[in-house]
Parts: sequence; structure tokens; C-alpha cells
Amino acid sequence: MRSKALFVRPHAKLPFLSSRGGVTLLRGAVLQQAPQAPAAPQNLVRGEVSPTMTSTGQNSTTTRQRRSRHNLRSPPQDSSVTLKRGTSKGAELRSSPKLAEFKKKGRMKKLSQAAEQDLIVELQGLDLNLEAKTLSGTGLVFDEQLNEFHCLWDDSFPECPERLHAIKEQLIQEGLLDRCVSFQARFAEKEELMLVHSLEYIDLMETTQYMNEGELRILADTYDSVYLHPNSYTCACLASGSVLRLVDAVLGAEIRNGMAIIRPPGHHAQHSLMDGYCMFNHVAVAARYAQQKHGIQRVLIVDWDVHHGQGTQFTFDQDPSVLYFSIHRYEQGRFWPHLKASNWSTTGFGQGQGYTINVPWNKVGMRDADYIAAFLQVLLPVAFEFQPQLVLVAAGFDALQGDPKGEMAATPAGFAQLTHLLMGLAGGRLILSLEGGYNLHSLAEGVSASLHTLLGDPCPMLESPGAPCPSAQLSLSCVLEALEPFWEILVRSGETLEEDNMEGDNAEEEEEGPWQPPALPILTWPVLQARTGLVYDQQMMGHYNLWDNHHPEMPQRISQIMCRLEELGLAERCFLLPARPATDAELLTCHSAEYVGRLRATEKMKTRELHCEGASFDSIYICPSTFACAKLATGATCCLVEAVLAGEVLNGVAVVRPPGHHAEQDAACGFCFFNTVAVAARHAQAISGHALRILIVDWDIHHGNGTQHIFEEDPSILYISLHRYDHGTFFPMGNEGASNQVGWAAGAGFTVNVAWNGPRMGDAEYLAAWHRLVLPIAYEFNPELVLVSAGFDAARGDPLGGCQVSPEGYAHLTHLLMGLAGGHIILILEGGYNLTSISESMAACTRTLLGDPPPLLTLPRPPLSGALASVAETIQVHRRYWRSLRVTKVEDKEGSSSSKLITKEARQPTSPGSAEGLTTLEGNILDASTGKAISASSVQESTPTQVKSETVVVELTQNQSSEAVTGEVTLDQTTSKAATLDQTTLEAATEGSTPNQTTSEEAVEGAELTQTHPTSCADNQIPPSSPVPGAIPPISPRKLTGILRTLELGKAQEAAESQIPEDERLLGEAVGGQDMDDLVMMQAFGDTDQALFYAVTPLPWCPHLVAVCPIPEAGLDVTQPCQDCGALEENWVCLSCYEVYCSRYISAHMLQHHEGSGHPLVLSYVDLSTWCYQCQAYVHHQALLDAKNVAHQNKFGEDMPHSH
Repeated sequence: MRSKALFVRPHAKLPFLSSRGGVTLLRGAVLQQAPQAPAAPQNLVRGEVSPTMTSTGQNSTTTRQRRSRHNLRSPPQDSSVTLKRGTSKGAELRSSPKLAEFKKKGRMKKLSQAAEQDLIVELQGLDLNLEAKTLSGTGLVFDEQLNEFHCLWDDSFPECPERLHAIKEQLIQEGLLDRCVSFQARFAEKEELMLVHSLEYIDLMETTQYMNEGELRILADTYDSVYLHPNSYTCACLASGSVLRLVDAVLGAEIRNGMAIIRPPGHHAQHSLMDGYCMFNHVAVAARYAQQKHGIQRVLIVDWDVHHGQGTQFTFDQDPSVLYFSIHRYEQGRFWPHLKASNWSTTGFGQGQGYTINVPWNKVGMRDADYIAAFLQVLLPVAFEFQPQLVLVAAGFDALQGDPKGEMAATPAGFAQLTHLLMGLAGGRLILSLEGGYNLHSLAEGVSASLHTLLGDPCPMLESPGAPCPSAQLSLSCVLEALEPFWEILVRSGETLEEDNMEGDNAEEEEEGPWQPPALPILTWPVLQARTGLVYDQQMMGHYNLWDNHHPEMPQRISQIMCRLEELGLAERCFLLPARPATDAELLTCHSAEYVGRLRATEKMKTRELHCEGASFDSIYICPSTFACAKLATGATCCLVEAVLAGEVLNGVAVVRPPGHHAEQDAACGFCFFNTVAVAARHAQAISGHALRILIVDWDIHHGNGTQHIFEEDPSILYISLHRYDHGTFFPMGNEGASNQVGWAAGAGFTVNVAWNGPRMGDAEYLAAWHRLVLPIAYEFNPELVLVSAGFDAARGDPLGGCQVSPEGYAHLTHLLMGLAGGHIILILEGGYNLTSISESMAACTRTLLGDPPPLLTLPRPPLSGALASVAETIQVHRRYWRSLRVTKVEDKEGSSSSKLITKEARQPTSPGSAEGLTTLEGNILDASTGKAISASSVQESTPTQVKSETVVVELTQNQSSEAVTGEVTLDQTTSKAATLDQTTLEAATEGSTPNQTTSEEAVEGAELTQTHPTSCADNQIPPSSPVPGAIPPISPRKLTGILRTLELGKAQEAAESQIPEDERLLGEAVGGQDMDDLVMMQAFGDTDQALFYAVTPLPWCPHLVAVCPIPEAGLDVTQPCQDCGALEENWVCLSCYEVYCSRYISAHMLQHHEGSGHPLVLSYVDLSTWCYQCQAYVHHQALLDAKNVAHQNKFGEDMPHSH
């Protein structure tokens, strides 16, 4: 290739950016080899045609052009030729400049040696190797031994052997067992279990094999929601080992993915604690096993069980190598396991901060749309940035409709969708491990649907997907706010979007109740002879430019693609369909009879007449075979539509030319003659006999003006285009491709334009658009057929597009669309002018359609800010039409925080030195200027001169309400009778209270609450914004942030904290980190200088209370010094071993003791509060009162008040 001369040749579609306002901007030129005649496809050898030059290639003649492209308002120095604007609907046809003028302007110039070398290096750098061996097969572990345990004292216990019986019957009925690769279950070794669990705990569980029923029941009662059987230990080991067997098989390249149908479940089990039916944490052990044995560096754990998998979260909440995502019922803590750590505000600790993601549902009846929205808006973007090498799923099916535990309304088809979305990650290395699910019919259907999807069957269409409900949107908004500081992919556009006036719509939404279909839909799974149809005919190469052999729309485009498909063995895996010309009746569904007749007449025109006829359109050449080739391209696509709708194939690829999406009803435009995708859509509706809902996704770099105009009044066709717009200066120019073009009349909202305003758009930008905009709208529209105008001129290396989408990126875009329309998707070739890029890109898409997992995709950078602005602009325009785009703003909505307003005095400073100031802010707080969550470590400390603290007295009358509107949450029961509250009132009378109490019995009789400095004030949540009448008015989040930013930090405390590592500062108790869920805000009345102080609402129960041991016979000595450093201030006693150590504000020896021993609960000798390291929260429970009372007697010489 080096010995051949390369030349510059411009063309009408690309030389100029704009001629508006008398300014002509020269567009990029196309670089090709010396002229060659179009070759027949059978004579083509891969690599003979030189790839075209990218927009970043170095050449003196293009430097000014690229500069102009980046600075569109600055015209080039020498520009005298004007390109006419593309023909718009209803506009009069205007002639394009003569071809001779372009040739004269673009004299061929031989590339310099350096420029040629740059071109070669850049093209060689393309990562287009798709020839790696593709794994196949779905592994399945199902062992009857797992049914050999049950609850001995309660036959109605929901975790029972009948669960696996029901699943087995369903799988046999659907023939799934025979389709899977069966693996024998094995026992997990102790060393493997010890990757997560303590040896003493494992040994204790092992002894249960020899216990009688009474002993088993006594031991089980020390845990929460468990039973024990002599075979429980054996079955739990077998269940864990089953998942490990699949890990070996997947990572050992024996299979592609797998599912372990096991019991007992595992995701609640903790380091040394049985919990919630679970003994050993199977997915946690599997993650550690994959890392240790197989060298896996990054594992994603997805937990879609309706209960929060707190055991898995606690195992990895400080580990950045494991990303934990849980979506669960929460209801502001009223649903089991009743942990604040299950809320969205918990994002991990230390180096693991940001790697724990909780999506809490705060109402029952959540539907498929809510779950899919959580995946699209949160999980998938973060996962693409995290780049997992293995995905493990804690696959509970108790969120299915009909489950007695979950009370949700998800469907088996919805879980098939979730499974499909996960199959695009980690190169398809995905393992599902059964957790919960207690409606036997729903459970069996859910497992079956997920297994079908793992096997490559298409996802069933959702019966009524709709959009996420307002409660789900609010939860997702909170999650995004909490995670944005940690994940670049979640950063939103800097532009401020104002709320639309949608009062009517919102009112309608609020009236909607939970969706409750009468019964689970009966799913049908198609039996296909072939999966992917392929249509191609070499006769379409007969259309070529008589005057310019180097025109970018060259015949070799389709032949090169076919050659590549054959080389990779993809063509033979497809079902080759014969092509036929489109009939006049088919063409007339989208084009006028006059226009069809005009093109037909070109078959008999002479060369000069053809030239003149082509020049009458915008960027068009015509030869005697053009009409026949255009009819063949359109008819071939119609054949593919027929095969898909008839069930002959599931999906398909149309390798056709000339392209079509620029063609108008009565005009050719931009290399296009008949609008192939539009005719195909109308043909689909015609043969289906009704207005089939069709989604057209146009990812060609140029806006499909013709397609948009044809369907802009039709609500049965949703047209979504992503294209370069460059403020109207990119072909086809004008404002048709602007984001504010939404369609007309009944079609308003069904035209969606994502207008890129510059080059360099790549995988990150397109995926962001997919997750934030394309897929939410598409799922809400629920199409019955998906057509893709698959132009590949946004591909890396294309000379016209100047963008950077990789073949791997196109594969992922295709995979994400395959979950729609029951998998009925057809890719139709449009543009793309680098022969290598289009061949590799189409091959990657074809491989994905055939069922191969998308290749690993590395995103080298986050999305460009300009791209995010474009996506945000389109979202703003379409929020009025699509409820799925109405993400609730956290700062504008009530109920985003579960903080409770109560009247208690904050804990006094514990030493004279720290009385001068406050503790540092832990966790995340709200940025005053943006409202976004930011890390407290980024908040600078204020100097003593920045703020003057004042003492404010708040007087409350007995009948004053102190409730705050926080969604469904109100006050816990609390009482206070002292005028000045002692520190011990921190342990409020919460005994017997539960988080769902909705009564307030505040009896503050003339109490004067004196403000003191709070000791901890940390969170990324937002205080309530709308108190009920009579309540203490809360401060706004913005003003709260301003106050927090100016808090004075004491010098003594500052010196102590400076010696503590940052990761330890992010932990709780004496280490800080208490959420504002647990910190209760109080303030003075008045509009100015409102001063704040805080009290703490402890958890009424904690799963780690079993770790509390009896008090030593010697009792407790609150004056005992730290056993490590001898400090006398701020000491805590461990409630498991009763050793005494100092707090984080001294030398953090209690923290070190916890990390070394695993003991969770500690008691403060200062204020007698109890902190749980595992729950990251204060706890007040009957089991703690003995220790508290003994300490109180030692400290004050009397029993603790209200100890009952």
C-alpha cells in the first residue's frame, strides 16, 4: 500500500459545512487510492481497497478544514463555492453545484510520506479483532440432595424443599434441562468458606449435624429468621460448592454462563452470623474464590432479591474490587432486615466508598418498568465504568407478583429482561445463584425465564411496561445523587434544566395505583429454524459513479462487508434470504408516484442526462443501474421483514445499497433514492394487518431527514436519531435534526433527535445516550419491531463522521436493543465509508444478533460534556411526552430523607479540648452551589474568624407538634421530662418501638433546649423540606450546607484527627459516619442565623445482638483506661470480650480492636450509647440494657432511668 499514491478528492456530500449567511465552510475531504473501476464482489480480496483517511489524519490541506470544524463561526480564508442546503419536506428542489466545480476546487494532491505513515499507523491501531473463540453453553447445577432438609418444628416455613420441586417440574416441562450443560454439585471446603466466614462460625455450624431437635431450635432462636436441621450444614456446603463449580466452568472456558438452583439461600449470611434463612453466603464466597483461584480483579454482584443482602454488603463494603448492587424493598426501614445500611445513603466505606449501591423501594407493587429503570439509569452505566470480569447474581424471585414476602408486581418477562441486560457485561461471564422466592408458581416461572435468556432465547415482550412510578424515580434520583461523586459516567450535564409544567400529567400519575395484573402472563418461547436472516445481492454493486471512481458511496462497501462475514464464519451461521426488487405498491407507501416514475426514467437516459438529473438533487449521482439497485435494496429489506414477522428468523441483517434514510417522499438526497427503512416499516404494518408499533433507531452519523419527515405525524412509528448536528452546519444541514424537532399532531413526541454538536463522539457518548434516553423511551413505547438505520460513519476511522465508535461499541448498542420487541430487530446498512470500519462493525453486530455475547468494552474516558449536554437537551424537550424521562429532582421533593425531627439535646463534648469546636464532617454532604453530594473530605475547614457560634434557646409548648413530613415516616416514640437533658437521654425510650410507628408522644413540659456543638453531622441525605403545620420549621438543604461549611473546628480535635488515616475516618461510632437518617436536626425559629444541633435516633434492633456476651462478674469500670495507650477520655467497652479501648478522637484503638476481632457492638463510657460497626449505626435494644445499667450504676451510683 505504501508504494501506491494516495490522492485527495472531495465530494458533494462532504466538502462544505455551511453556506448560510454568505459563509461557506469547507468540510473534510476523502482520501482514496488512485482511480480503480468497481470490482465484482467475487474478485475482491480483503485489504485490496485502501481504507479512507480519518478526520484526524495529518495533511496540510486539511488542517484549516479541521480548525473550521472545531470553530464553526470562523470561516476559512479562501472559500468561494457554496453548497446548497439539503431538500426539506415540501421545499422546492434546488440544484447542487456542478461536479466540475468541486473537482476544480479539490485538485488531487499526493500525500506526504509522513501523512501516509500516520494514516497507516492509525488504521493499524483499530481494535477490530473479533475472531476470538466464542464460548457457548449454559451450565446448570441442580442436585436433589439439596432437598434433604426442612424445618422440623414448622411445616409451613416458606423456605422448603417444594421450592426446588416446583422449579424442576417447570424446567422439565419446557425442555430446559436437556438444553443445559449439567454439572455435578460439589461440597465447598472449609478453606473456601473461610474466604468469607470465620472458622469458629463454620465449626459451630458443623456441629449442628449432631444436635437433636431441641438443641437445633435453641441455637436457631439465637439468630434472626432461621431454622436448623441436621442436614442444614451439608446442604449449605453443597450449595456454596455448586456456585464454585460454575465459577470454575465459566472462568475455565467450559461454558459461557450458568445458573445454580440451590437452597438454602445465602445473601443474608454474615462473617459469623446466620441470618434470614441463610447459613453461608454463596455469592460472597464465589467472588472471593474467583479472585483467589482465577486471578479475577473485578467482580460485580447484583442482588435482585426483594430483601436486602446485608451479609454480602457487609463483606465487601470496604473493598473496591467488588461492586455490590442491590435493589430491594425498604419502605424507609420498615421492611426486613430493618437496616439503615440498606438505604441509598450507604455507599461503602474507606476505599470501598462508592462500590456499594442500594436502590431502596419505598412502596409495594413495584413493576418491571421500575426494575428496568434502575438497571438503565444506575447499574449499567456504573458497570461499564467498573468493567467487571465476572458477574454474579443473587437471584431471588420474591419480587415476582404473587410472592407472599415481596408483595411486588414484577413478571418473569421482566426478569428475563434484567438477565439479558447483564449478559452484555464481562464478556457474557454471568452466573445466577438462586436466593429467595416463595410463591412456587412464580418462582418456577421466574427461574425458567432467566434460564431461557441465558440459553440465548429472546426476551418475551413485556405486557405493560409503562414508565417507572414516581416513588421509583425518587429513589433512583437519591441513588444517583449519592453515587455521582464516585463515578464519572454518572456526572450530569452542567446545564441547568428547569422543570416543565406538567401538573396535569403528575396528577394523573399520582392517581395511579400499583399495577396488579390478574395473573402472571403465560410466556411463549419461539422455536426457530434459524436465528439471524441475512439478505445480500451483488447486483446492488451495479450502482456506481460514472464520473468519480473515488466517490465514498462505492460498490465495494457491501462486498467488503460480505467478505468479512464469510471470513469470520458468520455468513454461514445466518439464514441467507433471496433478494427481490420492491414492488411499486411498496414504494408508493412512502414515495410519490411522480418521483418513482422520474427515477424509473433514468434507466434509459444518456450519460449527460444522468449527470444533469443527479445534479438536480442534493449530493446524488445516478447511473443506468441506479433505479434497479435502489429497488433491489428496498425489496431485499422487505423480504427480511417478512421472514422476521413470519417467524422464519428472529432477527436479521440487510447488507444493501444505495442507502436510504435521506430520501424524501419526492426527492433523492445524500446518496439515497428510496427510503429503505421507511418502506420496510410500512411493509411490516401492511402484512401484520394493523399499525404495528415500530421503533426506528438511526445511528448513522447524518440525520435521517427523509425518515423523520415521512413519519413525523405517525404515533405508531417512534423515530430516534443520533447524529452530528454541529448547530445545523453538518449534512444535511438546517434545523430538521435539532432536538426541538419532535413531530407533529398525533406524532408529537415520536420524533427524538440527539444532536451532537461536534466530532469525537465515541462509545461512552453513545452508551450514555442509550442508558439515559434511547432505552427508557424505547421500553416505555414497547415496540413490536425494531429497525435500525445502521450507518457506520460514526465508526472510528470514517472520513466523513469524525467520530470514534468502535465495533465493540456497536455490538453493545445492538445487544441492548435486542431486549425489545421480543428480539425482532433488523439492521439495515446505511452509510459508512471506511471499508475496514464498516466491515468490522457490521460483523460485530451480526455476531451479537447470532447470540454471541458482546465483546469486552473498555471506555477510555467518560462522556464528553458537550455530548451530555446534547442528551440532556433532548431529555428536557421530551420529558413532557415520556414519563420515563421525568427523573425527580431530589431537592424539590419530599420524602427523600427519612430523618425524624425530635426534641433531644445533642451529646456534649467529652473533653475540655474539644469543647471549642465540632467534629469533622464525615461521609457526603450537599454542595451548596450544586445540590450534589460531595465527599466531606473535599470540604475545607473554616477558620475561627469565619463564624461566630451563638447559644439559642428553643421553648416548646406541650401541644406543639414535632413531626416532619418525610414521605411515610414520622416520629419514633420519645419522652423527655427534664428541663436540661442529660447525655444519657441519647438512649431514648425506643424499647418496643419499630420504624413504622406513626405516632408522636413528645411530652416536653417547659423544656429549655440549649444548643451545643454536635459531635457528628454527616450524610448525603437531605432533611425534610415541608413540615406539617405547627412543626419546627426545617432549614433548607442549601442553607444547611452553608452552615455546615462554616462550622468551627476545634484545634485539639483537629490535631487528633490529623493522625487518623482517611479510610478509618469514614467508619462509624467513635469513628464517625452516622447517617443523617440517624441524626435528628433541630433549629431555632426565625429567618436569619438559624442555629442547629442534633440528636440520634438509634436502631430498635440489630442482627448482631447475638454477639453480646454476659457481663463479667467484676462488673464494669467506666474509669478504666484504654488498654493500649492508657487514655482516660472517650473510652468504649467491647460487649463481646469487655476489653476497653479509646475512640477515634484519641487513638482509634477500639476501631483497631473491631477490625482484628470482628466484634460488632461497643458501649460508650461517656454517654452510654451503643454502636454497631457492622450496621454502621447506634442501637438501642432490650439485650443491651443490662450492660448499660451496670455502667450507669458505676458512673452515677444509681440505676438508669427508663431501663424497662
